[in-house]
Amino acid sequence: SHYAVCDNGRFDGLSWPADLYLEGHDQYRGWFQSSLLVGVVTHGKAPYRTVVTHGHVLDAQGRKMSKSLGNAVSPMEVTKKFGADVLRLWVCSVDFREDMPFSFDSMERVAESYRKIRNTLRYLLANLAGFDPHAHALPMAELLPLDAAFLRRAKKLADKLWRAYEAYEFHAVYHALVNFCAVDLSALYLDMLKDRLYCSHPASRERRSAQTALYHLARMLLTFIAPVLPFTADEAYEYLPGEKLPSVHLEEFEKLEGLPEDPEQEQALERLLAFREEVYRELEVLRREGVAGKTGEAAVWLSGNREALDADLARAGVDLAELFIVAQVLAGEGKTASSAYPGLNFAVGRAPGVACPRCWRVLPPAGDPEHPELCPRCLSVVRNWGAQA
Repeated sequence: SHYAVCDNGRFDGLSWPADLYLEGHDQYRGWFQSSLLVGVVTHGKAPYRTVVTHGHVLDAQGRKMSKSLGNAVSPMEVTKKFGADVLRLWVCSVDFREDMPFSFDSMERVAESYRKIRNTLRYLLANLAGFDPHAHALPMAELLPLDAAFLRRAKKLADKLWRAYEAYEFHAVYHALVNFCAVDLSALYLDMLKDRLYCSHPASRERRSAQTALYHLARMLLTFIAPVLPFTADEAYEYLPGEKLPSVHLEEFEKLEGLPEDPEQEQALERLLAFREEVYRELEVLRREGVAGKTGEAAVWLSGNREALDADLARAGVDLAELFIVAQVLAGEGKTASSAYPGLNFAVGRAPGVACPRCWRVLPPAGDPEHPELCPRCLSVVRNWGAQA
């Protein structure tokens, strides 16, 4: 049947041999072998360029799902409960080359991962409101160092996803995507960006740099999830600003080309993030004790040898208050020794000052008679609200 369809010129785009044969591993002595024999006899070569085999779906007891056993679960039943994209994501979450145990508990876990991906896309697109890539995007070389650093992480991910797709390792795509959305973006980068996105001047370089990075991240994620989550990707693609093709499925994978490499900056950022973990453990204690309910109410005091820290801050171009997501970083007596920066001590506590009603960071007010409660940064933004960058 394959020879009759592909080798008679009746259909454009079809050719012999086939690019791929895909069947269960029980077909090594079935279709794979019989078509191979026919191909060798009639053409002197195999009728396929690549063979990919998949395992069988198993029930919770490890038995192969089949009609005769009555243990099969209809895909329509799963789709009605979770949606087609979540079902596709489950298939990609397991190594299809082996037998695949199925349960509704595993579907719930995959649905949670799907929500992480979807919520990440919602955050990216929501913060691109009013952003025109043609008019507002900064060149890659002009991005703030923190934005460039996380785009480099995304580029490494894109390279990894490309190789995984090429090798049909869809489970590697799934795990890398979920980890990037949950850890690199939600727990780190997007958390650090909130103050800059919400409180900086809308047309400031700081905010435009962040939005440029979010735009490229959104494009990258949308093009790489499209083969796995086609409906979600198409839905989100409609909200991506700028010039677009009729469908995300017509786009090529976004590989973030043109991003300058900076190994020293990346190493500095890794050390800073390790220091951030140390500080965050102490901040969690503050929150549990009710001393500072939010990180914007907290301050970090540093003492001891800051030479290595200051050098890394200069390399990475990172502000410590932004890195820690606290109101202030001050000089003062530290009680806890840092492992990331030997010789440096730190302490955490409630920040001195009052809560700015605009950004909610506890800071000394600017003392402006017209806006007496605003912090210096917010006062500058309010005064220059009508100015264009």
